[in-house]
Amino acid sequence: MGPHPAVAAIRLAVRRVLHDLLNEASRTGSYASSGTAARGRTAEQPAAPGGIPHERPPSPLVLVACSGGADSMALASALAFEAPKLGIRAGGITVDHGLQPGSDLRAQEVVLRLRELGLDPVEAATVTVGREGGPEAAARDARYTALDAAAERHGARAVLLGHTRDDQAETVLLGLARGSGIRSLSGMAAVSGGPGAARRYRRPFLGLDRQTARKACMVQSLPVWDDPHNADPAYTRSRLRQEGLPALEKALGKGVVEALARTAQLSRDDADALDTWARQAEASVRDTAGLLECAKLYALPPAVRRRILRQAAIEAGAPAGSLFARHIEEIDRLITGWRGQGAINLPGKVVAQRQGGRLVIRQG
Repeated sequence: MGPHPAVAAIRLAVRRVLHDLLNEASRTGSYASSGTAARGRTAEQPAAPGGIPHERPPSPLVLVACSGGADSMALASALAFEAPKLGIRAGGITVDHGLQPGSDLRAQEVVLRLRELGLDPVEAATVTVGREGGPEAAARDARYTALDAAAERHGARAVLLGHTRDDQAETVLLGLARGSGIRSLSGMAAVSGGPGAARRYRRPFLGLDRQTARKACMVQSLPVWDDPHNADPAYTRSRLRQEGLPALEKALGKGVVEALARTAQLSRDDADALDTWARQAEASVRDTAGLLECAKLYALPPAVRRRILRQAAIEAGAPAGSLFARHIEEIDRLITGWRGQGAINLPGKVVAQRQGGRLVIRQG
C-alpha cells in the first residue's frame, strides 16, 4: 500500500524539483549526482595524465526554509524523504524574526524537528526587521537576506520555499489591488533568485493547495505551528486570506484560487515575452552616444517602451523596489505628451528630462 495521496503529492512535487536540479548540475558539470560522491563522500576518478587522480565534487546541498508551519513542514518532510534517494544532501534553516514573544524558542523547536527528520545542516537565523516598505515587506526582506547568507555559507545549490497555490492566488490579488501591471499579476515564480543566484529559490508547491500540505502533515503526525500573524487583521495578506478570498469564492463559486494561479502563469509568460522584446529593442532606440531617442521610443508599443524606461531608471540608480508605475508613466509623458515640461524626480535622487529630442536619465 502506497503513501496517503497528500503525502504522495508533496513528494512528487519535490522529486520533480530535485530532478531539475540534478539535470542542471549535469549540464554544467558542477556537481556529482550518483555514486559514493553523491552520498557526501569524495571518490577518486581515473588518474589524469601524470598519475594525479581527479576527485569528484561533493553532492549538491539543498536547504528548505521552514517556519514550522504546515506548508514548510510538509516540504521539509518530503525533501528528507526524496533527497537521499537521489544522492542529494538535505538541510534546513528557520528564520527568527523576533516579532513575537518566545520566537527564539519556536525557532529552536523547528531546528529540533528538522533534525529529527534527518536534515543536516540545520540552523536558526535571527534577523532584525526594519520598517521600510511596511511590516510585511520588511520581514520578507530580512528573511531573504538571511536565507541568501545561509545558502552562501553552506554552499547550497538551492533553497526550497513552501509557497502553495493559495499563496499564489493571494499574491495575484495583492498585485491587482496595487495596479502594478502584468509583472505584478505574475505572482511568484517557480524558480527565482537574486543577483548572482538567479535560480536559487524553488517553489515546488505552487501547483498544490494549502489543504494538501496540512493533510500531509496530519497523516505523518508532524507537529505544526500556526503563526498568529496569519490570522491578524492588521496585515493585508491576512485580511485577504481570512475575508477576501472566501468572499470571492462565495460570490463566484469554487475554483477562484485555481483560476488566479492560472492567471499568474499566463501573465508571467506574457511578461517574459515583453521583457525579451524590450531587451532586444533597447539598442535600436539609442544614438551613437548611448542616449535614448524620443522619436524611436515613441514608435514602440507602450508595454515595450515602458520596460525600457524602467530599466534605464534602475541603471541610473533608482531602487527597483521604490520605482512604481506612476513614476514610469511620468517619464513616458516626456515622450508621448511632450509640452516642454520640466524634469521628473525619481527615487534614488534620479532625474529624467528631455533634452534636444533625447531622454536623459541620470543622478540629479
